[in-house]
Amino acid sequence: MPLPPPIRVAAVGAGYFSRFQYRAWKRIPEVALVGICNRTLDPALAFAAEFAIPGAFDDLGRMLDETRPDLVDIITPPETHLATIAAVAARGIDIICQKPFCRTLAEARQAMDIADQAGVTVTIHENFRFQPWHREIKRLLDEGALGEVYQATFRLRPGDGQGERAYLDRQPYFQTMPRLLVHETAIHLIDTFRFLFGEAEEVFASLRKLNPRIAGEDAGLILLDMKNGVRCLFDGNRLADHKARNRRLTMGEMVIEGQRGTLSLDGDGGLTLRPHGENEARVVAYAWLDTDFGGDCVYGFQRHVIDHRLGRGHLENTGRAYLTNIEIEETVYASDAERRRIAL
Repeated sequence: MPLPPPIRVAAVGAGYFSRFQYRAWKRIPEVALVGICNRTLDPALAFAAEFAIPGAFDDLGRMLDETRPDLVDIITPPETHLATIAAVAARGIDIICQKPFCRTLAEARQAMDIADQAGVTVTIHENFRFQPWHREIKRLLDEGALGEVYQATFRLRPGDGQGERAYLDRQPYFQTMPRLLVHETAIHLIDTFRFLFGEAEEVFASLRKLNPRIAGEDAGLILLDMKNGVRCLFDGNRLADHKARNRRLTMGEMVIEGQRGTLSLDGDGGLTLRPHGENEARVVAYAWLDTDFGGDCVYGFQRHVIDHRLGRGHLENTGRAYLTNIEIEETVYASDAERRRIAL
């Protein structure tokens, strides 16, 4: 039998992180990258040459009409998302959109209304839940390895936020974002906590800015009380670091405590499980690739999207479901401003 035609993917954006996405697309045999668009043409031409993409454009409408993709990967800043989604949805093309998803909750809701009315699927490129250690943690929790779970703590410690040159080497726009720690980074762990433990019902947050060189907050505590009784603490500080060969691999450390023991994630992706009442922890062996970003989670996410298009499994990270993350984010900022717990 002849092979089915490849899924035609076009992408918008040529920034720092986008290279991970292009690499991952090239590794998925069912995909053909057919076009790349950027607001300035030279970076699009350079990426097209590097990744053997046949079309490079600086006009989105022209790229969509000439390449006729099945799926568009939007890898651009939040301020571009609404207009880009509207243009793609108007042509009936499914969408992947980079997080942070739009600038505000209202804008994200508007984008989803446009997509829903056009009958297209929007999936948010939220890749932390696809990091292999989080998938393995989820498997262990579902197997009951900890019994009743009491609480989980994630200590974000990338160590990249000190001094006048904070973030300039990779993502310089971090310096001017009015909302940084939660909007750009903690949203990953909000989604991960929901993936692992279900939905939240109450939020308390205390945020602060330690580096006067930047515009937004860079440290803080977020407490999520989940509906199933688990209490999740995000303890973030972008100035402090943690022990790891690559401090951007896990971005920090996690401890999950339950009736049967304690499960710990270290900065090198290692998992250990210490049974309750014992002093020695055993290593949890699991397979993963130390490739590109976050244990190859970009590939894991994109492979998941393509598998769903091929009829394999339930789609995670839909845009409509992702709105809950943004609702929690907005509640975090409100809790900090009002200095009180807020029910969701």
